[in-house]
Amino acid sequence: MTWEEYCHKKKIDSDKFKLNEPLSWELYKNLFEQLHPNSFTEQKKFLLNRWRRKYHLQNTESTDKKNPA
Repeated sequence: MTWEEYCHKKKIDSDKFKLNEPLSWELYKNLFEQLHPNSFTEQKKFLLNRWRRKYHLQNTESTDKKNPA
C-alpha cells in the first residue's frame, strides 16, 4: 500500500495535504514507508483525525455497501 492509497483509505485528500503542507506530507510519507500501516495508524491516530478534518476527501465511494439491489 502506498502513502497515497493509505490517505485515500483514511478519507484524506493527499493532493490537498501535499499542496498545503509539503514538508509534513513528505515526512509522514517516509515514515509510513518504514512502518506497517497498522502501526502507523496507532502511532498517528490524532494526526489522522486532524488531517481528515482539514483535508477531507470528497466523493468517496463506500466499500461497506450492503447488497445493492
